[in-house]
Amino acid sequence: MKKKLTIASSIILLSVILTYIGITIDMGPGLIIIILLRLFIPLTIFRWPLWGTVASATIDLLDVVIADILGAGGIVSKIPKGMYDKGDKIFDMYYLAIACITSLSWKDLLAKWTSIILFVYRIIGVILFEVTGTRWLLLVFPNLFEHWFLFWAARNKYFKKFKLNTKKLILILLALLIPKLIQEYLLHYAVITPWTRIKLLLGLFQR
Repeated sequence: MKKKLTIASSIILLSVILTYIGITIDMGPGLIIIILLRLFIPLTIFRWPLWGTVASATIDLLDVVIADILGAGGIVSKIPKGMYDKGDKIFDMYYLAIACITSLSWKDLLAKWTSIILFVYRIIGVILFEVTGTRWLLLVFPNLFEHWFLFWAARNKYFKKFKLNTKKLILILLALLIPKLIQEYLLHYAVITPWTRIKLLLGLFQR
């Protein structure tokens, strides 16, 4: 039932996004493919929690690069100011929400409630950021949920004998938080976008 509701929601969301983007920019096939990928790849999280989330995070990281390869070059510059960031956050929360729903089936109560609390905490931060436009809020409310979900999904797949307790949880979250804060700082405060460096490495910028 949950899967059917999510698929239906995806189709509705797809229609809304395509309509919204279509009336503001000349949307080519490359952009359409990116939207479809970002809508439907997250659905694989239901079947493959770990690798579905990895795939969703990867398409989030590389969507601009893939769009250029597919012929939608300069996608960010084509989209009205602020629209790309808002759309990107919607897609981010979409796949994270699917991950959170998946975590509700975890048998370990401590792991499950940690997932729920971290997801809600991130949502609060995103809402506050959208209302105030204050970027440092994303540092105060980092997306630690994603890293925690990946950690426990990996545990469920490969390390089922690992047992969690409060002390271990604190140590794990601290270990996950450090690289996440660095990532949040580079992306949202220093505004250093990963696709710029990736495209330079691939030689996609015209010289």
